[in-house]
Amino acid sequence: MPRYLALYVGAENSEVQKAWEALPEAEKAERSQRAMTEWGQWVERHKHVIVDIGAPLGKTLLASPEGITPIRNAVAAYVIVEAASHEDAAQMFKNHPHFTIFPGTGVEIMPCLPMPGAA
Repeated sequence: MPRYLALYVGAENSEVQKAWEALPEAEKAERSQRAMTEWGQWVERHKHVIVDIGAPLGKTLLASPEGITPIRNAVAAYVIVEAASHEDAAQMFKNHPHFTIFPGTGVEIMPCLPMPGAA
């Protein structure tokens, strides 16, 4: 079955992030707990197609011809799933707690393609 990489994204300057930061600490803690509970329920519903449960991601370093440089991007975490189609993979993330409770801005889903020239 085809595999798909899903990237949880969120921009520091987004309106949802600003609203999150304005919440009282107690409300952020309650929402975080609720989001993690719902995320766990999402994992349970999809565990049969989760290939790699992924993890939150830290700060980014860019290695390029100019050297190694710290950069910022919107990627917060990842997961790898299997699905019959790209659309089916995307449907798994409809109303995901990453953006319905947490201040994430979305989940980007892309196919993991075969390595060119690999047998």
